[in-house]
Amino acid sequence: MSTRRSPLAMALLSLVGEEPMHAYRMQQLIKERRKDDVVNVAQRNSVYQTIDRLLRDGLIAVRGTAREENRPERTVYELTGAGRQTLRDWMRTMLSAPAREFPEFPAALAFLPVLPVEEVRAALEGRLTALEERLAGLEAELAEGGAFLPRVFLVESEYQRAVLRAELDYVRGLAADLRTGALSWDRHL
Repeated sequence: MSTRRSPLAMALLSLVGEEPMHAYRMQQLIKERRKDDVVNVAQRNSVYQTIDRLLRDGLIAVRGTAREENRPERTVYELTGAGRQTLRDWMRTMLSAPAREFPEFPAALAFLPVLPVEEVRAALEGRLTALEERLAGLEAELAEGGAFLPRVFLVESEYQRAVLRAELDYVRGLAADLRTGALSWDRHL
C-alpha cells in the first residue's frame, strides 16, 4: 500500500524523524518555524487525519502516551524504517519532478471573460497590493532569519520570494495591458 504523498504528510514524517512527538507539537513546530506558509496546518483535523493515514500505512508508530501537567494525555508517534525510506523517496520526487498542481489564480485567468474588463483590472490591482505586502513581509522575514539561521532553513522563503516577484511582474504587465486596451473582450458572462 502506498500512502498518498502531500506536503503535510512529508512535514509530519520529517518532524517525527527529528524526535518522537505528539500531533499538537507537530502542528506547533510547523507554525513556530514559519513553515505554515508551505504546509497547510490551519485545520488541526487535517493533521490528525494525515497522522491516521501514516499510522495505518506503517510509516509512523505509536511510541507511547504522555501527559504534561494538567494537559490531556497525548499519543506520541515515532518514525518507522518504512517511514524514513518513504520520506526520502518523497523528498527526491518532490525536489526532482515538477508536480501537476491546480492553483486558483491560473484557473481564474483561464476564465477572465466571466467578468467585465474593469472588474478584472480592479481585482488585479487589489492582488498587486496584496502581493507587494506579502513580498515586503517575506523580505523582512528573510532579513531577520538570515541574521541567525543557516541559509538551508530559509531556502523555501527564497523560493517564495522569487515566485512572488515573478507573479508581481506578470500581474503588473497584465493590469497595464487591460488599462491600455492591449487586452480586452467585449462580452462577459
